[in-house]
Amino acid sequence: MVFDLGRIEQLLDVLGSPQRAYPSIHLTGTNGKTSTARMIDSVLRAFGLHTGRYTSPHLETVRERISLDGEPVSEERFVAMYREVAPLAQLVDERASEPLTYFDMTTALAFATFADAPVDVGIIEVGLGGADDATNVLGAGVCVITPIGLDHTEWLGDTIEDIALAKAGIIHRDATVISAVQPEEAARPILERCAEVGATIAREGGEFGVLRRAVAVGGQVLTLQGLGGVYEEIFIPLHGAHQAQNAAVALAAVEAFLGAGANRMLDVEAVREGFAAASSPGRLERVRNAPTILLDGAHNPHGMAATVTALQEEFAFSRLVGVLAVLGDKDAAGLLELLEPVLDTLVVTTNTSPRAMPAAELAALATEVFGEERVTVAESMPDAISEAVALAESEVEGELSGVGVLITGSVVTVADARRLLKR
Repeated sequence: MVFDLGRIEQLLDVLGSPQRAYPSIHLTGTNGKTSTARMIDSVLRAFGLHTGRYTSPHLETVRERISLDGEPVSEERFVAMYREVAPLAQLVDERASEPLTYFDMTTALAFATFADAPVDVGIIEVGLGGADDATNVLGAGVCVITPIGLDHTEWLGDTIEDIALAKAGIIHRDATVISAVQPEEAARPILERCAEVGATIAREGGEFGVLRRAVAVGGQVLTLQGLGGVYEEIFIPLHGAHQAQNAAVALAAVEAFLGAGANRMLDVEAVREGFAAASSPGRLERVRNAPTILLDGAHNPHGMAATVTALQEEFAFSRLVGVLAVLGDKDAAGLLELLEPVLDTLVVTTNTSPRAMPAAELAALATEVFGEERVTVAESMPDAISEAVALAESEVEGELSGVGVLITGSVVTVADARRLLKR
């Protein structure tokens, strides 16, 4: 990874600054960015806007990163845009000491695709951090900061304060900032950045938030305090208090973008329609029944804590088996400690990332937490899923409705499993 905005700025300049062709909502944070971006996208479309959404990483195809009106860009459009951008990228590379990165290229492709469409609004998620991220050329009028925790410490710093400082770099002059509840050490750098550039901030728990939530079939029903008033009976087809929080953040961002606030509410029926149509693949996503198989991309302790809480509050498994594969630079021990109370047994394996932790190494860590008798090792994802299903069913007679398998630990893990399980 090379953090240098100079190259992406040069490429966008020769492309005609496509990122200036539409207003944007820019998102950063440690967890919840993609789910929040997808909710913002869905609600804005319910108000009749044409949207472009840029998120990462992808599950099955790079085209998922660049969505138009909620759908991944077509193969034909992706290839056509790449053929326009690639020769100009080559010119930039010839003048630079370091070549454009993969993320630089997907970012340029997204911005150019959105300008070409054209879209009414771009919903843009940072790749890593904020200040030095390739997307931080937007100067967006609305900035969103989801909950901040420890992750990517090798790039962003060892403390939450350092990480928040990096992420607050997406806040530019006169922006409106929508911030989820943050730990004190994260809130301070964000507020200081707002004061420095004259940005206005709205904070969860102050100007907006979740007033009530109730578990419902296929998701939950929320009452949300928005910037402009109270929005009742908002159904989201997603599980967990963390997704309710993401919904509150998304609503406030849409309100800020559309000019609601100060007792001026958005049309509640359009808001309901938008949230009801939202989706977030790989976030406690049910892909099979009997036994139930859930996929969840939690890859750090902050995200896994939210997943575990949702499992305890919204699911009633009589037996739950985990499949875990993680990247080598993640806090595997922290993930295991959080999973231990909710899993009966655990199958450890490796995913297809070149950065994956070897299964034997993960098994050694898992044995320390779960005990040897509760840990099984599988060399591949197909073997791991087969073993987990067999373990889930092994002590159950007859009806399998209370039996489940959770596949988690990384977005790559979810992508590997999704290719095998999702029709």
